[in-house]
Amino acid sequence: MKKGKLIVFSAPSGSGKTTIVKHLLSKPDLNLEFSISAASRDARGDEVNGKDYYFISTEEFKTHIKNEDFLEWEEVYRDNFYGTLKSEIERIWAKGKNVIFDIDVAGGLRIKSKYPEETLAVFVKPPSIDELKIRLKKRSTESEDKINMRIAKASVELATAPQFDVVIKNYDLDIALEEAYQLVKDFVSK
Repeated sequence: MKKGKLIVFSAPSGSGKTTIVKHLLSKPDLNLEFSISAASRDARGDEVNGKDYYFISTEEFKTHIKNEDFLEWEEVYRDNFYGTLKSEIERIWAKGKNVIFDIDVAGGLRIKSKYPEETLAVFVKPPSIDELKIRLKKRSTESEDKINMRIAKASVELATAPQFDVVIKNYDLDIALEEAYQLVKDFVSK
């Protein structure tokens, strides 16, 4: 099977990485397909199993870990696991497509370390921690405690930005979208 490219977008929650990834997926010339992560949490809002995530139980997740079925995985919060199944990458590559990830920082860096030549790792930086908190509150999907947990984690995640190939500063969404498009276009055409 021919390996395609891997395009990783990582950032603190609320930075805009999902918006950027959705924009890139709408560009047929990039030949991208979204890597659907497995998650041991319940769906939020209008999220759909098998489209946004593969929602599985914590027990199922731990079985996959034991069986080494994951390319990468992370216990992002206590008993809240996210990961990329190896079978997901193989499925997309078998279609002759490049894989795009909307993934946490630790997972993104693990993919880059396993596939250094095939991977473009992009960190999306928010304007500020205060702006991040505003964005998370606007979502209205999580409790104040969860938001505070995400904000505390964001400080640690921001410190990892230099480990990525590129940092996109999402101060102006239109500019960030264009910058991301050009980066990915250049990378997949190599």
